Amino acid sequence: MSDDKRTLVDLSHVVRHGMTTYPGLPGPVIEDHMSFADSQGRYSPGTEFQIGRITLVANTGTYVDVPAHRFTGGSDLSEVPLSTFVDLEGVAVSATGAAAVGPEAFDGVDVTGKAVLVHTGWDRHWDTPHYGDAGHPFLTADAVAWLVERGPVIVGIDSVNIDDMADLSRPAHTGLLAAGIPCVEHMTGLEQVVGTRFRFHAAPIAVAGMGTFSVRAYALVDG
Repeated sequence: MSDDKRTLVDLSHVVRHGMTTYPGLPGPVIEDHMSFADSQGRYSPGTEFQIGRITLVANTGTYVDVPAHRFTGGSDLSEVPLSTFVDLEGVAVSATGAAAVGPEAFDGVDVTGKAVLVHTGWDRHWDTPHYGDAGHPFLTADAVAWLVERGPVIVGIDSVNIDDMADLSRPAHTGLLAAGIPCVEHMTGLEQVVGTRFRFHAAPIAVAGMGTFSVRAYALVDG
């Protein structure tokens, strides 16, 4: 807890060597570029360093999609303003118990200009074969249309995909990203922010030419 009585809540999965985030995509390779032992002959006695190297697909761990992920010519990670990802007023809704999350999940919730996080509880299956199964929670096309009409800044979910993986038209990605609303997927711990007042942060590296990258998503919860 910080001096201003806000609680820091980590909403991201840890990235580990060889882990699976999304079915069919390779896991990251994490290794030394320069090990402590390798560095010993380069510096004064007792002084050593490690430089790591990681090879990964953009969809690793908790990550954000921006328009260039879905649309040719869409804004990439370097073009979306940093203000889209940091210090946002947040609201989290609970949508556990059903795969298809419709607009009723947001009844009475003011989402305009906010980070909207959807807690489904699917993160309990993380790092198990069940995480990528059919039947995972997702936003329906009607829910996406409802959100787009009201203009949140960013939308996140703690499931394997914000879309139904069986629907190859990907209406959630299509609708949200066409409206310039990034999607944060594979979140965790959202039960800690449901019903609270919080500020949301999930900044990716500003990579030109890419539409997806890992983030360290977190919330600063009041009180």
